[in-house]
Amino acid sequence: MTTDIAQAEENKAGEDRPKWDNKVQYLLTCIGFAVGLGNVWRFPYLCQVYGGGAFLIPYLIALVFQGLPLLHLELAIGQRLRMGSIGVWNSISPYLGGVGMASMTVSFLVGLFYNTILAWVLWYFFHSFQDPLPWRDCPVNSNHTDYVKECKESTPVNYFWYRQTLNISPDIETSGSLQWWLVLCLATAWCLVYICFIRGIETIGKAVYITATFPYLVLTIFLVRALTLPGATDGLTYLFTPDWETLKDPRVWLDAATQIFFSLSLAFGGLIAFSSYNPQKNNCERDAVLVGCINSATSIYASIPIFAILGFKANSNYNDCRETNILSLTNEFNIADQNITLENYDHWLNYLNTTHPEQVAGLRLLTCNLQTFLDQSASGTGLAFIVFTEAVINMPGSQVWAVLFFVMLFSLGLSSMFGNLEGVLTPLLDLKMVPTWMPKEIFTGLMCLVSFLIALIFTLGSGNYWLEIFNNYVGSLPLLIIAFFEIISVVYIYGVNRFSEDIKWMTGRRPNLYWQATWRVISPLMLLVVFLAYIVVQAGQRPTYPAWNPNYVDFPDFHVEPYPDWVYGICIFLSTACVIFIPVVALYRFIQFLQRRKARGRTFEAHDNQSYVREM
Repeated sequence: MTTDIAQAEENKAGEDRPKWDNKVQYLLTCIGFAVGLGNVWRFPYLCQVYGGGAFLIPYLIALVFQGLPLLHLELAIGQRLRMGSIGVWNSISPYLGGVGMASMTVSFLVGLFYNTILAWVLWYFFHSFQDPLPWRDCPVNSNHTDYVKECKESTPVNYFWYRQTLNISPDIETSGSLQWWLVLCLATAWCLVYICFIRGIETIGKAVYITATFPYLVLTIFLVRALTLPGATDGLTYLFTPDWETLKDPRVWLDAATQIFFSLSLAFGGLIAFSSYNPQKNNCERDAVLVGCINSATSIYASIPIFAILGFKANSNYNDCRETNILSLTNEFNIADQNITLENYDHWLNYLNTTHPEQVAGLRLLTCNLQTFLDQSASGTGLAFIVFTEAVINMPGSQVWAVLFFVMLFSLGLSSMFGNLEGVLTPLLDLKMVPTWMPKEIFTGLMCLVSFLIALIFTLGSGNYWLEIFNNYVGSLPLLIIAFFEIISVVYIYGVNRFSEDIKWMTGRRPNLYWQATWRVISPLMLLVVFLAYIVVQAGQRPTYPAWNPNYVDFPDFHVEPYPDWVYGICIFLSTACVIFIPVVALYRFIQFLQRRKARGRTFEAHDNQSYVREM
């Protein structure tokens, strides 16, 4: 009976539905969607902040009990029903159509700012061929008498990022103008995405051979080079030395749960869409375990060269700090330059502090501490466009390493963009919302054009502030809510026993006790706990943002400001705009049900009246 139902539904899906050329294309696409920029610039940061190796404990727990079960569920339900996110949840129950619409909306909004990051990557890539790199030195002022004040007070790397790239405004309420160079880079990024995506999985399947594999080649090259840099061991020691006390902090567990969740790209709808192009006789369980483990292994693998390079940077800054102090000491005490070196600096400093303490104190020497430089961490755009670019300056052949790094970032981001767009396009095609007279290539082009026009907000002077808002409020809470409804829908509405029979028909065996326990109890409970913890954390503080303001009295420190009320309202709107479809669609379907029942009641009443008249 199960086979007959499955065959009927497969025929219903249509013989013309696109299919992957081979299994490798499908796996590479799923891996490319899951493995993104967050693996390179957020996971290493979290490891460093939360006790190094100790962070791996809550991270792996979240992977086993939250990430893998949800990943398996999405791949299985998409493969079984052979539809995009809206079609899948509509077929389970018309009341759940809002879950698919929420996923589609999140994918669309995330794609807007995600491709803007790729535009920034392109800007840095184009400048990486210059010798010297443009972020190595400060530019001279308009009078050619000194360096630009903002650059001197911060650093050349900060100046190139905040002023020459973003031309950032002093606060979010000052919009500024469109930055033409970012507009061109954004248009280029969307054109490249469109070219790779123009015919759906037919072109995506070819592109992922490069976009999903090239980052691993670059990471390996960086790994070999980074391990030979002076100070690399300091960075690795800092990364992997466990600080078990941090496990007492509930924020560690919250960040670990959210990191594995977002890292696997769950609840976007892209994984459901990709798996819907599979033949139904495919081992989706093995695919889920493979994709999930590769994603997590990539995060750990990427951390090694990243922190080896950051250790090299910290050592370079530490030595520069001591050389500055050496110059001050040699000038003050008329000591020959060759007498004080980096090797005997500590000895000389102790000696002079003992013999001439007042003179040494008057020099106001810099405090040089390697641990302090290692503590100067950054995540997200800060790691990619500030910390890493500063480290590259001091590496031999810096242009080559800069080019490789930004090509790697672009490849990672491009693979993830395929999943975001697929999460939007596939549901629209399945629901026949694309006009029949319009070729799919034209519709895809229009979707990319509309996305480009909306994303122009991120090329304003205040664009970086808005991008952080989208990242924090679109790609966080809505995904937790969507995933919770997904697992509840499959387990308690579609029926976990029916779902298990479907998986047995597709893979040849029923899900084991681990999958059953996580789907029924553990994963929904973890999602609920993470959701409530997130609400408590957010409700307990007014959101703020760091503003880059050269006129700030403590510049180059960031000026932390609270969001204005109207911006805070937009933050709340973005958090609810996607998930509002879930109750709205359910309510709409319920009203339809009541109207149909009322209409049937009128029909029966009219029928009874007609029978009565005939009897009379």
